[in-house]
Amino acid sequence: MPPPYGSYPPPPRRRHRGRTSLVLLAGVAVAVGTGIGLDQAFWQQSASPGPTPANPTAPYVPPNSGGGNGGASGGNGSTGATGIAAQVDPTLVNINITIGYQGVQAAGTGIVLSSTGEVLTNNHVINGATSISATDVGNGRSYTATVVGYDRTGDLAVIQLKDASGLATAKLGDSSKVAVGDTVTAIGNAGGTGQTPTPAAGSVTALDQAITASDQASGTAEQLSGLIQVDANVQPGDSGGSLVDSSGAVIGIDTAGSDTSDPQAVTQGFAIPINTALPLAQQIMAGKPSTDVHVGPTAFLGVEVATDSGSGNSSSGNSGSGNGGSGNGVLVAGVVAGSPAAKAGLAQGDQITAVDGQTVAGPDALTSLMVNQSPGSRVTVQWTDAAGASHSGTVTLVSGPAD
Repeated sequence: MPPPYGSYPPPPRRRHRGRTSLVLLAGVAVAVGTGIGLDQAFWQQSASPGPTPANPTAPYVPPNSGGGNGGASGGNGSTGATGIAAQVDPTLVNINITIGYQGVQAAGTGIVLSSTGEVLTNNHVINGATSISATDVGNGRSYTATVVGYDRTGDLAVIQLKDASGLATAKLGDSSKVAVGDTVTAIGNAGGTGQTPTPAAGSVTALDQAITASDQASGTAEQLSGLIQVDANVQPGDSGGSLVDSSGAVIGIDTAGSDTSDPQAVTQGFAIPINTALPLAQQIMAGKPSTDVHVGPTAFLGVEVATDSGSGNSSSGNSGSGNGGSGNGVLVAGVVAGSPAAKAGLAQGDQITAVDGQTVAGPDALTSLMVNQSPGSRVTVQWTDAAGASHSGTVTLVSGPAD
């Protein structure tokens, strides 16, 4: 049995910033052990042009916690939103994540796609999880869950609830018919409370939007495009939840929202259109990997890497996603005990320069190389130690957290 693989942090809260700061809507609940400023654990968002995250505290309890998160918009007030939510709630799950090595917990939401427990959520919700559990809102039962597959670039993932059957499934809409001004309701596990999902009423304010999600602590960044923008007051914990139309049909996956700690922030939310998400989910469920879609267990190397900013470390078994390394390799900030990297002799202060002869320019490049591998694969890692000496070693990758 391979060692525990907790080099990844919990669901991200990222922050997005344009005219207002935004955060990815997975919520970090509480660190129950010692962490090291982790990439995915403290993902924070920023909409283009640049990052300005702040580590979240959780669970986040939204102001106006009764009745709904948002004000009425386009005739869809809290009463209407509550009625719609009553239809949608049974098709959602509240997701809880644990990151083993960091002892961090986080929460998000998922949309039930099949009666046997295939659930669609954001990749940043499950990224780095060493254990996942989910409570089906429809039947109240809790299940352990595994990652079926994910698309890092599209921020989507599918998990499987173990031994689930007879679950209520989501009513899916057609996001190509969504127009600016349409009334919508965002529904999810706001605050990561694990209670009945909270509805946030609003309307569509823009289509085909592009944002940049970044993490100030680790210097990582990710771009998302083609998003639906709404003025619903979505909250941390809503990631992976349903954005529904006035009939209760899912038209999007809640992904990012305003930074509620900023009193001047304009209420904004962003959702991945269901017409974008569903084909990827179906590809994952069909077991068909591609350049962007990873299916099955994730290969794990076991290194923690430093970032350009020096403000923190990216701790992912495969270096996490980020922009550190200055283009000349990836600086190792730590090595997970018992991991393939540790067995190969890699140590803090080393610089990984290549894998299987492919140059590694930064953490994101290393992550991409690992995502394309499978547990059990043997790869040759080249690195330079702190004294400048070159080394090379062949390692057998093990199974680790989803990337």
